[in-house]
Amino acid sequence: MTTQLNKSATFRVAADVGGTFTDVVSFDEATGESSYGKTLTTPEHLVDGIVTGVQKAATPFPGTRLFLHGTTIAINTILERTGAHTALLTTKGFRDIYEIGRINRPDAYNLFFRKHVPLVKRSLRIEINERMSARGDALIPMRDEEVAAIARDLRMQGIKAVAILFLHSYANNDHELRAKRIVERECPEMFVTASHELSQEYREFERTSTVAANAYIGPRVRGYLREVEERIAREQFKGTFFVVQSSGGLYDVQHAQRECIKMLESGPAAGVIGTRALCERLALRSAIAFDMGGTTAKAGVVLDGEVMMAGNIMIGGYTEGLPIQIPLIDIQEVGTGGGSIARVESGGSLRVGPQSAGAAPGPVCYRLGGKEPTVTDANLVLGRLAPDRFLGGEMKLDRAAAEQAIRDRVATPLGIDWVDAANGIIQIATTTMSHVVTRVTTERGLDAGDFAMVAYGGAGPLHAGLVAKELRIPTVIIPPSPGHFSAHGMLMADLRRDFVRTWFRPLANADFNEMERIYHSMEDEGRLTLERDVTDRANITTMRRADMRYVGQEHAVTVDLPMQLFTARDEAGIKQRFDEVHAQRYGFHADAEPAEIVSLHSSVIGWLDKPKPKRTPRGAPSPEAALSQKRDVYFTESGRFIMTPVYARERLRPGMRIDGPALVEEYASTTVVFEGDVLEVSEFGDLVITIARS
Repeated sequence: MTTQLNKSATFRVAADVGGTFTDVVSFDEATGESSYGKTLTTPEHLVDGIVTGVQKAATPFPGTRLFLHGTTIAINTILERTGAHTALLTTKGFRDIYEIGRINRPDAYNLFFRKHVPLVKRSLRIEINERMSARGDALIPMRDEEVAAIARDLRMQGIKAVAILFLHSYANNDHELRAKRIVERECPEMFVTASHELSQEYREFERTSTVAANAYIGPRVRGYLREVEERIAREQFKGTFFVVQSSGGLYDVQHAQRECIKMLESGPAAGVIGTRALCERLALRSAIAFDMGGTTAKAGVVLDGEVMMAGNIMIGGYTEGLPIQIPLIDIQEVGTGGGSIARVESGGSLRVGPQSAGAAPGPVCYRLGGKEPTVTDANLVLGRLAPDRFLGGEMKLDRAAAEQAIRDRVATPLGIDWVDAANGIIQIATTTMSHVVTRVTTERGLDAGDFAMVAYGGAGPLHAGLVAKELRIPTVIIPPSPGHFSAHGMLMADLRRDFVRTWFRPLANADFNEMERIYHSMEDEGRLTLERDVTDRANITTMRRADMRYVGQEHAVTVDLPMQLFTARDEAGIKQRFDEVHAQRYGFHADAEPAEIVSLHSSVIGWLDKPKPKRTPRGAPSPEAALSQKRDVYFTESGRFIMTPVYARERLRPGMRIDGPALVEEYASTTVVFEGDVLEVSEFGDLVITIARS
């Protein structure tokens, strides 16, 4: 929604809708001040939570210039299988691409292994008699009347969305374009999407899965975004509405309503962008972004000042998941959050997650009807959360109910003490979350021990120290307002369009003129899209990458290519950078082996002004000035409750040092400083915790 802006509008509002809480950050460009709102997510009507959060942040919609939004609706629609009744049009003879997949069996000895389940049933995968060659030549011309007749039949069946995937459309999209126009003409009420609009890379299974997922979630996501648009318009918002992409960039709401699949990881992506901004202000080259909310824990990596990207994601996990082939931040996720349910399984083992109590009914201690104990309940009974200070005292927690639920449902079935049961819940959650960190570090050829960890989300600061100890991470950093960090990261994001073109060429025979032509084509398209919202062309820049592999390999790695390599036509420099990336990922490289290019990537970025980092005023050097109380807290290392000092974060000042054990409380989060760890306050108010080696 782009309109004539109110010249007096000075606010930027970022709203992050999670599974449990909706977080809002409002930034006033006139004063440089930020305000915050946090409310339980309203699953039945998500926009209500957004408006309530904006009101709690005391921000007037008429005075808002930019509204930025991240949401889990896209990913949840796929995971919950609540999308539209969808059909797939594909090339004759290839409708089973989607179901056959890669014929891999990732868990070879699992007798109960299940293949991925397509989002479109086989009877609605309809073949069209057409065919393109890999060079883009029309081998079998498409007949428009065949497509029109099929479209009319789908309308009669009540189909709500149509995905179109024709073989080799990345080389020539003519048939897909025509088919889309015909279906839209015959069925104007349907959501229609074609694969070339989302991915212009080869690999037909991945492209099929991507376009099918976009169609499947399209009607629901489009309806939701229109609802948000209409509601904030009624609140007198007259600014510009952007949505966060999985790549960490922003795109306008009109593109978001068509390319819904690009917002799968919008909230988590914003957190990684916020981590990159934190690295810049603290002069850190690299960091692990660790986000633990009420439903899930996520991890990403900033490496040498740049966010680590990926070309695809498996929704639902590697073994049974569906691939999505789009450029996105490399984020791994696990179903462990504050609301994750702890239960004893039939074999007598304790399991935590992936089921979550969410916002409704929520953990037992919320007193909203929850009956099953959660990670939040365990933290409460162990003293790490204060029953009268949650969300600044706005939400009272029931410690007795949480303890009783842990006794009845975990401790008694296992024959152990309730304290051991609560501690066991925390330890299992910690181990599970450690795995998600290793998936973005160890499995990428990186050592987690070489990184600092930036922990955020409402529950991240509670558990980050334990995860760091398990992975021998030396430093944990808790940014200001960690419970709102992902929403704040949206304020640090830029407009962005990502493009990929498959282009098979041996590096030794690569024609730099042709390569430049392809890059310029992608970059011109991106600039045209962004110029509407970025008036100064000097603020539009490009980044180039390429997927490369050694000749004879199947899979490629993505290599960043600085512009000077093209200016100098430096083939040797490109090969050297590829060798370095391959060595990092796989532990070896082959200088003498020839390499080849698989795909060309270009990212067009429109830089937006961002909030400037604010230094925290200095005060008394002693942390005693920030001491608010002492209370009993259980620590695993001692195996007992310890009378622990609790500090108010708003009273901490740069240079203060706190030796663990200690707690630091703030509006939407609590930081645990474990025994032996040392906390120091940075000049920007970050809590920098040095982790003791066990």
